[in-house]
Amino acid sequence: MGRSRTGSGLAEDLLIELDRDAGVPLHRQIETSIRAGIRAGRLRAGASLPPSRTLAAGLGVSRGVVVEAYQQLVAEGYLASRSGGYTQVAASMPPVAAGAGPATPAAHGPGFRVDFGYGRTDVSQFPRAAWLRSVRAVLTATPNDRFAYLDGRGVPELHTALCDYLNRVRGTSAAPGHVVVCGGYGQGIALLIQVLVQHGARRIALEDPSSNDDALVLARAAGLEVVGVPVGPDGVEVGALHRADADAVVLTPSHQWPTGGVLSAPARAEVIRWAKRRGALVIEDDYDAEYRYDRSPVGAMQGLAPDHVVYCGTASKTLAPGLRLGWLVVPARLVGDVAAAKVLADRGSPVIDQLTFADFLARGEFDRHLRRMRPVYRRRRDALLDALRTQLPELRPAGIAAGQHVVAWLPPGLDEAEVVAAAARRGLGIHGVGPYRITGAGPGGLIFGYAILSEAAIAEGVALLASAVREVRGR
Repeated sequence: MGRSRTGSGLAEDLLIELDRDAGVPLHRQIETSIRAGIRAGRLRAGASLPPSRTLAAGLGVSRGVVVEAYQQLVAEGYLASRSGGYTQVAASMPPVAAGAGPATPAAHGPGFRVDFGYGRTDVSQFPRAAWLRSVRAVLTATPNDRFAYLDGRGVPELHTALCDYLNRVRGTSAAPGHVVVCGGYGQGIALLIQVLVQHGARRIALEDPSSNDDALVLARAAGLEVVGVPVGPDGVEVGALHRADADAVVLTPSHQWPTGGVLSAPARAEVIRWAKRRGALVIEDDYDAEYRYDRSPVGAMQGLAPDHVVYCGTASKTLAPGLRLGWLVVPARLVGDVAAAKVLADRGSPVIDQLTFADFLARGEFDRHLRRMRPVYRRRRDALLDALRTQLPELRPAGIAAGQHVVAWLPPGLDEAEVVAAAARRGLGIHGVGPYRITGAGPGGLIFGYAILSEAAIAEGVALLASAVREVRGR
């Protein structure tokens, strides 16, 4: 059969067998063998793999073949590269029997076999070695005065690095003097609402449906009237925005949460005309823009009208929410007020974290991390879509071209709340769209967060959901 096995013992321990007559590239065969070993639990999390040169010699292939296999498995999240050239099984890859990926109790609820909770990123893939290099560079070279009290906007190094990145990648028109660093999007929107109230705002418009754990709660607590603006397949319905009589609107134009719609160019232009005519503020939450799979990049709205749009960004969905790093690009007339609100809130974000992220950006490590993670999330998304297509073809997935979640619309007659409850009884955690509607009206749908789940767990979760749907239909 032309099979090659190692004489060193290391490749045999990995159970790698190569069939040179199979017509399958050798690096693909190596990938398949290692991937199967991880999924079956033969290769435990944290286990070290042979150096590429050693494994190549044992298998009788070039080192480049093994390197290509290792790199692909690193990109998929099965392996992790460590400093010194070591390659290990990633801590986030459990055996198939384990079901769901790493637990995140705060995201949904404990005790689920599989949890499609949304809003999570795979923190096990955090680039620790690259981040540590930036920490060391900061502690070595930062002038002493940077560790004293600063103004509320944050450190100048991060302002510059963020503007370079955002203008290059997101098409913003950002100037360092207009950036305010904050503790994630949650604090950023709180600061903006506080400033809006100070400036006499009385009504704020939110997409309907939209996330209700930040802007909605904060706006109502600040005394603002909240009005929902319906969302269609291509994002917010601009005609309804004109009728809302609002002083500000919060949008997710690049990947609407949760429906995934992308606001069209004509609609963006109309929103800008609305803001200029009313003297209103557009708050652009660009939470999911870095992860796109099947479409061309869509630039930020802030680049169209920097005097009327606040750009909100965060490291929570790209690196880790525990960093508590976010940023606002604010129109000139509001910079001072937003910075003052930040000082009042907490005297400024931690300096070392800001400087570390600035160095991380300037070195290109952020770009490299995103390039590594896109194929990982894309494969998990593809696994979800394949499972839905096979087991629940009556569901209509939407917003699949980007992000870390998918919405699937339910067919008429299938009650959203009943499906969610039946899924929970089977150990499946999943959210419906209904609780995120401001008006309460609209079709039923389910939100599938897939970022931290293995492909096997995704397939198991959809199978549980299919069983739940059959139960509801049978009543």
